[in-house]
Amino acid sequence: MTSIYQKAMGKDFGKLHPQIQKRFGFSSKDRIASIGRGIMQEVSYGKPYTLPFLYIGTWRNIMFPQKGRNIPFTIENYAYIDRYGRETVTWVRKYQFPDKERRFDATMIYSDQRQQVIDYLGTHQHLAVDIEFSVAENGGLRLRSGEQRFYEGIIGFRFPMLFSGYADVCEWYDDTEERFSISVEVRNRTWGKLFHYRGTFEADYVPVPSEAAIPRDVKPVREEKRE
Repeated sequence: MTSIYQKAMGKDFGKLHPQIQKRFGFSSKDRIASIGRGIMQEVSYGKPYTLPFLYIGTWRNIMFPQKGRNIPFTIENYAYIDRYGRETVTWVRKYQFPDKERRFDATMIYSDQRQQVIDYLGTHQHLAVDIEFSVAENGGLRLRSGEQRFYEGIIGFRFPMLFSGYADVCEWYDDTEERFSISVEVRNRTWGKLFHYRGTFEADYVPVPSEAAIPRDVKPVREEKRE
């Protein structure tokens, strides 16, 4: 079974740096996970009027109103099959600020319906976000977010981007440092920068003998069928 990223990118996946291919090339059939540990050189947010967006995000581990430098963090990528039979990859980032731990939770699937990867944001998969991938000049993986949809119970609607942001993400491998690097910026077309972080990390590939071995806290509390 190919990974959801191989499926989304097709032949372009082979143009990525070999270490990036390794990090994004496994599926639930491979019985491994990628666990990254490193330092965020910078975590920041936009102007004070963006804080309401960030405070709301803390309710479901999407964004948070906190900034700092040299923040230890982890990123946990586990592949599994969700309750609807979809190949799923966790994206759980934990930031160890001096006063508290902050989280950014997401799960990604490949949508046959939409022919692209969908990123469910937060602990309850309330926001479904279209993701487009490309190969960066440095051999890294570039992710850009698009349309967002909000789902809760019988409610479902296209989320107004006036109240959210577009993410621009790049993850690459530095051969000199022998470490992965990541840069993320979330911007609102009206309000400007909402959130930004950049850091470096090393990744270990750990065995996952069964789905039961996946930590409960990296999976969403609620899974959403609608894509």
